[in-house]
Amino acid sequence: MKTLSFNVSGMSCGGCTSSVQKALNQIDGISRAEVTLRPGVATVDSDPERITSAQIEAAITRLGYPATARTPTA
Repeated sequence: MKTLSFNVSGMSCGGCTSSVQKALNQIDGISRAEVTLRPGVATVDSDPERITSAQIEAAITRLGYPATARTPTA
């Protein structure tokens, strides 16, 4: 498993975060997703052999919330 984080914009309420989190948790290759409103961040535990960061980013964006991968901090 690999933990990835994404900046997610356009979310304005708990319903938005809930929708994104629920959708991510249903995607094959994602074992856990947590989405926070402030700051707008999605943290995902995923299997890199089954789903890529770019695919996760695209899935969030298709939900109507533009997403970009966060750069890991040391």
